[in-house]
Amino acid sequence: MTPTAHVGSVPPGAVDPEKAARALRRINDYLAHSPSVGDEFEVLVEGGGEQALVLPRQAVEMFTYILGAMSRGQGVQVYPLNAELTTQQAADLLNVSRPYLIGLLERGEIDFRLVGRHRRVRFDAVMDYRRQDDLRRRGVVDELSQLGQDLGDD
Repeated sequence: MTPTAHVGSVPPGAVDPEKAARALRRINDYLAHSPSVGDEFEVLVEGGGEQALVLPRQAVEMFTYILGAMSRGQGVQVYPLNAELTTQQAADLLNVSRPYLIGLLERGEIDFRLVGRHRRVRFDAVMDYRRQDDLRRRGVVDELSQLGQDLGDD
């Protein structure tokens, strides 16, 4: 079964940036003074009694990225890499219109599958396309910059 696309989101400003920054500092301090060989952390939850919550180190490190974004007043969304998105969700991630995204899908630029009549796009496929598109754009900018320098030398 494929995970659902909506795992969790926190809108911009929903968390007090100062509280997020304070928590981020505490976690970063703890990570800096903890041996990196351990793969789990025991966390005591305030008001949670004596029992510790055990978290994988990777989850704690990812949590620091989330807190970092929240401390800057940014919103956060979490998707599993193999989550399937609707065409609207994929278009929103790429900051394009849904019809434009459908054109990308139909031209084979992003893999998708049909579920009945509905297209589903894997999150990792959308991120791969975005990375490739960013590289193409950088290449064009570099080429234009070089062309401008070449024309300026005349």
